[in-house]
Amino acid sequence: MKIVVAPDKFKGSLSAAHACAAIIEGIRRVTKDAEIVGIPMADGGEGTVEALVAATGGQLRQVKVCGPLGEEVEATYGILGIQRGKESSSVKTAVLEMAAAAGLPLVAPERRNPLQTTTFGVGQVILDGLEVGCRDFVIGIGGSATNDCGCGMAQALGVKFFDKSGKAITTPMTGARMGQAAGLDCGNIDPRINECSFVVACDVENPLLGPTGASYIYSPQKGADGQKVAILETNMTHIIGLIEAEVGKKVRDIPGAGAAGGLGAGMMAFLNGKLEKGIDIVMRCCRFAERISGGQLIITGEGRIDDSTVYGKTIAGIAREALKQSIPVIALAGSVAGEVGRIHDIGVSAVLPICSGPMGLAEAMRNGSELLSRAAEQALRAALIQLDK
Repeated sequence: MKIVVAPDKFKGSLSAAHACAAIIEGIRRVTKDAEIVGIPMADGGEGTVEALVAATGGQLRQVKVCGPLGEEVEATYGILGIQRGKESSSVKTAVLEMAAAAGLPLVAPERRNPLQTTTFGVGQVILDGLEVGCRDFVIGIGGSATNDCGCGMAQALGVKFFDKSGKAITTPMTGARMGQAAGLDCGNIDPRINECSFVVACDVENPLLGPTGASYIYSPQKGADGQKVAILETNMTHIIGLIEAEVGKKVRDIPGAGAAGGLGAGMMAFLNGKLEKGIDIVMRCCRFAERISGGQLIITGEGRIDDSTVYGKTIAGIAREALKQSIPVIALAGSVAGEVGRIHDIGVSAVLPICSGPMGLAEAMRNGSELLSRAAEQALRAALIQLDK
């Protein structure tokens, strides 16, 4: 019997890799003989690096970079164990979350101001990946503290920005400095960029500008008041005009351009990045369809299952592929809310909460591993009734 274990993280309690281990422990309480394929999962957001490194047998790498406010931070990114063959060589794939270098949690609440934050450190992480031989990049862009259209990132990679006097801007580009730039030159961007592919995990469809764009929708979450939002929108409108003229293509209206304070637009403009749904990228990187082939059961799970689960997140992606291969799916959750019937409709056979009785959130999170193991054990025992027929 082949059982696939493919959970996302249980946020605040278990990483995807730890959740995977806990479910496998529960399965082993039922059967010692089953073939178990563990695939820690993510949806392109927080936890993607750790999940993909674990799922592919890769490695983590730390690098010191410029943080969102210019202070040095240590960012962690991953190098996948599964590589793309390219004639006589193989191409390393780096996976990174922009939040590791420019994320909102790196800025204390009282210091949050997207006029002053930068994605410069994101570019430095990419440079480190280039140095160790990576040429394929998978980049998650959720959780940003920034609203600089990716200009800081581009600057770290060699793009030059100039002020009205024609002098190069040497300090990291920020939301405020977008408005000070009078021109830019991409001629000095690291030439290795042309050898690379950049796939960007993006699950929002906001354009760069306007009432549903980066500044109006997301900068208030990063510390901008109404006056700052207006300045950011003006600066963003100004800088994207300069960028599009320099690179020779229009990106401002492409769905996802407004993600991560315009980093989506910057990735497309400066790096020729391709925006895709995070779960699709993760499943491709870990060869999900291939690895579940021949399975009799998939057990997945995450911290909370609710009405939003059906919209392109981890469990929805797993269920979609499982349906193609006629493999039943059981989903375990720290909490279940909303109409679970909709989750059944996308191919999940059963949704089961892991809490065995009344308990507070702190207790449940503290005992997450054992609760998950017990739930997996009982889920498998129930599934075997049908599978053994």
